[in-house]
Amino acid sequence: MRTIPRRIVTGLRDGKSIIVQDEIVSNVTEHFPGLIISDIWSTDSTPAKFEEKVIENTAFPNTPKNGSYFRYVQIPPDKDLGVIALEGEPHPLMHQTDTLDYIIIISGEIYLIVDEEETLLHAGDIVIQRGTNHAWSNRSDSPCIQLAILLDAKKAE
Repeated sequence: MRTIPRRIVTGLRDGKSIIVQDEIVSNVTEHFPGLIISDIWSTDSTPAKFEEKVIENTAFPNTPKNGSYFRYVQIPPDKDLGVIALEGEPHPLMHQTDTLDYIIIISGEIYLIVDEEETLLHAGDIVIQRGTNHAWSNRSDSPCIQLAILLDAKKAE
């Protein structure tokens, strides 16, 4: 299985559509062993502009104000990361972002953990993450690959 994604970007030349880029992405990082992240694309306005914006990979996403963030993540098994979740304690990777996230599980399986419960996700499942506290826990023996599109958001008043 390829762990680094290929990105194809379209554009215009003389009023005709063309392929501007077709390459294996170069901004790939491994913040923890086996945790492979590639921040594929980002925008910093709504409506979005059709300009390229090179972004730096970060362990936790930094979605631009009024923008979007497209992220590829390969999450290894918890045991390979050295993650140990203690009974009755918050998961050590629990976090919250001020974004509306569309997350698609591409391969493998993973648990989505929120404050009060958890659910097992499989390839093809889609999560709509609405700025809540959450963590990912891969209790299997294989990596899980997910794609995430994060949109800058604000809580209802």
